[in-house]
Amino acid sequence: MAEFTVAVADPDSGDTYQVDVADQDANRFIGRSIGETVEGSAVGLDGFTLELTGGSDDAGRPMREDVPGTALEELLLEGGTGYHPERDGERKRVTVRGAEVGDATRQINARITERGSGDVAELLGGEE
Repeated sequence: MAEFTVAVADPDSGDTYQVDVADQDANRFIGRSIGETVEGSAVGLDGFTLELTGGSDDAGRPMREDVPGTALEELLLEGGTGYHPERDGERKRVTVRGAEVGDATRQINARITERGSGDVAELLGGEE
């Protein structure tokens, strides 16, 4: 069974909450890609809507939205997700994960897009 840590960002307060999900709640994320929405009830936020913004796999490789599927890809990057050059013109070959959430994914980054009733800090137990 899949297990993830979901980093839920609250854009109104600027806080981020770490929530561990497993079993049926984790299955709601499988097959979703960066940019798609998920019901907040998967992380304990009933009535909220979350947008997937990124994540990383079990080795810490970042997910990139321009790589389809769940496979690993080696890309020559000039910047962006997975590589930040220190000088102009610098490039590097980096291994990244596809934009789709799969079994190798360990962390999912999500942002609250639609709010339900209740305070996010109280609903998620005040964990930061």
